[in-house]
Amino acid sequence: MITRFVKMHGCGNDFVIIDARAHPLGLTPPRLTRSRAAAIADRHTGIGCDQFIVLEQADPGADVFMRIRNPDGSEAGACGNATRCVADILFRETGRTDTVIRTISGELPARRLPDGQIEVDMGPVRLDWQDIPLREPADTVRLDLSAGGVDSPAAASMGNPHATFFVPDLDALDIPRIGPTLEHAPIFPERANIGFAQVLDPETIRLRVWERGAGLTLACGSGACAALVNAHRRGLTDRRARVIVDGGTLGIAWRADGHVLMAGPAVTAFHGTIDLDSLPA
Repeated sequence: MITRFVKMHGCGNDFVIIDARAHPLGLTPPRLTRSRAAAIADRHTGIGCDQFIVLEQADPGADVFMRIRNPDGSEAGACGNATRCVADILFRETGRTDTVIRTISGELPARRLPDGQIEVDMGPVRLDWQDIPLREPADTVRLDLSAGGVDSPAAASMGNPHATFFVPDLDALDIPRIGPTLEHAPIFPERANIGFAQVLDPETIRLRVWERGAGLTLACGSGACAALVNAHRRGLTDRRARVIVDGGTLGIAWRADGHVLMAGPAVTAFHGTIDLDSLPA
């Protein structure tokens, strides 16, 4: 089955996007196995991506349903950078400057800003322990969790679970070593995205994220949202900040109604085709 795809990225967080709106491709289990997902994401023998995205028809109320797959085949509930990329596709198709994208975690309105960047309403952040979720009741402002010289993260859900560690020197951390341990910490029954944040001033955060199912990426949009929320809860920042990631800068704002807004670029790298039937079963 020869299928078209587009490779896009938001601040270096890259995606293979496959459009299955007109012709469903069955990119769900059992057709989508872990080995097949890994083959698409492999940067040497596949296309290469942090996540791959399947666009499906949406019920009324949204313009498209966005399904998010990690390289290990697991399904993610939210991805802010991918949402901007999908919004850019829809804007080019329709000529509009606003859209609504549905995910398994809810609906994400997006609009193109006058400067060309795309802003996504990532919805209300969830802060209760059972919503993140955690294994047991805990103070989500300061969890009892440590590894590799970091401790006491704050936790939040942006439709997917996040824990943010605040550190004095981001460059001093061996994130590939401690990230997997923290991702799989017993307190997270569904694993978690692990953010490491250095607050530079009340309006600037530097962030790196070990993503659940994907590893260390150049950017994590939902992680940037969680970092700003958690930093404000700790009294470290205002409700609006620039979040500097390895691949660029995102603008994050936590509104008084609980919704988190994220603004940033969406870039098309290239178009291509892939033979899905040639991938391992």
